[in-house]
Amino acid sequence: MKVAILAGGLGTRLTEETIIKPKPMVEIGGKPMLWHIMNIYAAYGFREFVISLGYKGELIKDYFLNYRQHASSISVDLRSGAVSIHEGNHEDWIVHLLDTGLDTNTGGRVKRAAEFIGREPFMLTYGDGVSDVNIPALIEFHKKQKKLVTLTAVRPPARFGQMVIEDGRVVQFKEKPQISEGWINGGFFVLEPDIVDYIEGDQTAWEFESLERLAAEGQVSAYQHDAFWQCMDTLRDVHLLDRLWQEGKAPWKVW
Repeated sequence: MKVAILAGGLGTRLTEETIIKPKPMVEIGGKPMLWHIMNIYAAYGFREFVISLGYKGELIKDYFLNYRQHASSISVDLRSGAVSIHEGNHEDWIVHLLDTGLDTNTGGRVKRAAEFIGREPFMLTYGDGVSDVNIPALIEFHKKQKKLVTLTAVRPPARFGQMVIEDGRVVQFKEKPQISEGWINGGFFVLEPDIVDYIEGDQTAWEFESLERLAAEGQVSAYQHDAFWQCMDTLRDVHLLDRLWQEGKAPWKVW
């Protein structure tokens, strides 16, 4: 099963980083967020990716075009220009990079990815969120539900940190815990190919038009994931994710 990733948005709430790079290329622990997301899927054996590009998509192309060279030792013959790549550890991935338009909305990007993949189920997620969701369990749930769409429902992180108080004394600080009530769309979808019938064109919003129509027809199931999920919307989120990685406490590192 192929994995589609939406990587074309402007990232307007993270302009400190996205003024020079697309949001999925913002680095966590020295690696782009996109790399982290792909590794989550690859850990479960899913290694073929379809990435929908838009804003500064050329930087994502350059990253993968030069990926092997950057991850390896190389020798360069300056006279001939020949480059020899020495053996190293390389991901066994196939990466399709689709130009889906600078101004294309999320629905349009999903439709173009689906049409590229063809008449088969596929997975989809956003290029700015990580989780420790069990991908095989998610797929099995989707098959049992027999709906066109399964999304991963997650508990959103609290906006502010939390204090644990006992007898008037602060005994612990918790930064941005998951809240205990309410569910939001956390991405990590499994989709049937017929979802393209619910996307009119490039300007269709996947979340607020296509999914609403599908839900109204009873075609959306929710895989409820109570454990870790975190999006990367702000610079504070970047710092949080980076710190978790640097401290060896990244729950999404399932590989």
